[in-house]
Amino acid sequence: MSVERRLDEVIDRFLDSGKVTGTVVLAYQHGEPLFRRAAGFADREAGKPVAFDTIFRLASVTKPIVAATALAMSDDGLMALSDRVADHLPWFRPKTKDGGAADITVHQLLTHTSGLVYDLGLERLPADQAINCGLLNTDLDYEGNFSRHNAVPLAFPPGTQWAYSFATDILGAVIAKVQGGTLEEAVVAHVAGPLGMADTRFHVTDTERLAVPYADAARAPVRMTDPYFAAEDTGWTVGFSPSRIFNGRAFQSGGAGMAGTADDILLFLEALRMGGKSVLKTETVQAGLSNRIGKLISDPGCSFGYFGAVVEDPIEAMTPQSAGTVRWGGVYGHNWFIDSAEGLTVLSMTNNALEGCTGEFPDRIVKAVYAA
Repeated sequence: MSVERRLDEVIDRFLDSGKVTGTVVLAYQHGEPLFRRAAGFADREAGKPVAFDTIFRLASVTKPIVAATALAMSDDGLMALSDRVADHLPWFRPKTKDGGAADITVHQLLTHTSGLVYDLGLERLPADQAINCGLLNTDLDYEGNFSRHNAVPLAFPPGTQWAYSFATDILGAVIAKVQGGTLEEAVVAHVAGPLGMADTRFHVTDTERLAVPYADAARAPVRMTDPYFAAEDTGWTVGFSPSRIFNGRAFQSGGAGMAGTADDILLFLEALRMGGKSVLKTETVQAGLSNRIGKLISDPGCSFGYFGAVVEDPIEAMTPQSAGTVRWGGVYGHNWFIDSAEGLTVLSMTNNALEGCTGEFPDRIVKAVYAA
């Protein structure tokens, strides 16, 4: 059976079951398309189909784009990975649990070894203490929001552990400060503009093409309200504010705040696979696609680079992907990987949280690609 037929069968099965509302799946090998399909609904209730130029809220797909921006600025000598964050952001000075100073570096922000963690309890503190982690709406800027972390001890001393976090939001604040403008301006200047990513921004370039976000539910995905919190029986408690992307007062979340199209993201991922193209030095990309956290572990069989998880042991990671594959996703419903050994770049985008990110759908996409 061909890879096209296998992928079609996976997509059809998940659309027919209702677990996925709409999707764009792109699979390329050595820069040539193996598979391209847009299917399902961008707006189920209106009967509006997904198209290749449908714009999705990106959530953590934002992170590698912002990471690449920081690395490009480092290549240009505008900042260094060894820079202390406090030297750029004097208002951000969180402490360790024993009250000691924590000299977080840009490298530690990129690798999620900073001591910051995604802790939903931070968003549930009293209103004047709560820390927005990038998905819920807010009118706070970087300083107004993240200076509150100065009163909250870090989960661990920087550099001693790995924990997925909103570190990329702090990185975004550093980038904006160095750029002397907004994070979006830096991303466009150093990455999105040179690569021709026309729709990947911290705002929606065309609201008519924006997909409606849906959330997993027992019978069928439900259209997200604003804000949206999953029912207790779903087993996850991430809060979403679909309208955040329209709020110009909210800090531009380097970890979760962009929107864009599948073809834009493929352009970016292919640029990484091909060594950086016009935006990054080849040695910078090679470093970013390899283990940057030493013997620390992110997930079973995986380490972490600057762009996502790095598969070190495919058997332990329970994946057919090659050793060295870099992969990650976005909680609004996306998943991607770059398998340099096989020349593969594969992206699946849906408007379904969490199915399209951590559910069965992306796992089946991966297995369909490698079944041959």
